[in-house]
Amino acid sequence: MWEVGTSFRLLRSGTAHPVHRTWAEQVRPRLAPAGLERGWLAELVPSWGYVPDFLNPAPTGPAPTLDQELAAIRATPAYRLRQDLDRLQQEQGRLGPRSRSLYAEPRSCLLRVTEEIETYWELALAPYWARILAVLDADLFHRARQVAEHGTGQLLNDLHPSVSWDDNALQLAYRKRALPRQTAGAGLLLIPSAFTTPGPLTRVTWPEPPQLAYPARGVGSLWEPRPATGTDALAAVLGRSRTLLLGELEIPASTTDLAHRTGLSPAGVSQSLTALRAAGLVSAHRAGRSVLYARTAAAESLLAAACP
Repeated sequence: MWEVGTSFRLLRSGTAHPVHRTWAEQVRPRLAPAGLERGWLAELVPSWGYVPDFLNPAPTGPAPTLDQELAAIRATPAYRLRQDLDRLQQEQGRLGPRSRSLYAEPRSCLLRVTEEIETYWELALAPYWARILAVLDADLFHRARQVAEHGTGQLLNDLHPSVSWDDNALQLAYRKRALPRQTAGAGLLLIPSAFTTPGPLTRVTWPEPPQLAYPARGVGSLWEPRPATGTDALAAVLGRSRTLLLGELEIPASTTDLAHRTGLSPAGVSQSLTALRAAGLVSAHRAGRSVLYARTAAAESLLAAACP
């Protein structure tokens, strides 16, 4: 959910982000047809400032699924949801009409909020999730090794220039509110993020541990082209058409797009995509009336091995 909120804010900003420009140019045209530019998220994730804490529930494990986090959002107690909306109104000056409905009827409206989040996920993040997750997992591996070799202090001092650990205190240079131990839950939950920029974001909701979302290492290369060249050996196993399609799925695309770009017939593209999906090399994601196909993490690894 951290990726949902931060990526949605970036898209709505309209700015040409130096890292995420390629992704944004592909995703922005999908938002308006899906009604997301004026939906629930547009009111709950403003262009600046506070985002309601209930949208970033405390995870139950190291790798929660979207379904688990949406279930946690739907289970938000009404009093906590209203506290969050009160703060949002205080900072933004007003609540939009959907937010006011959510305040009045939390149970029924939360269901609609999570349905819209699912729609946004399918359009903006799911087709790219294999890439994003690879960056996040690599960051987690690096941090775990850092702790094992040098201790927690060095990890915290290496997260971001605005974060420092000194004299048994964590200093967050850009946080406006103090974070005393007495008002925060025990522990500290560190969350690497691809879209949290330019600096860390926090969520503090007692008695849960504070969350600190920070820019993950390697985000700068997230959208760099990875051309699938030198795939003759792979084509001998998968076939020329299927290997060609995997290479074209550098950018998630529909059957029609792939047929146009490769010169293959739509029926042939569909048949190959079905086989690749059955093998776990391609995933499918609904985007309005179309279906976008994307390479999975297994496909990325296969292409990397075939194209050193």
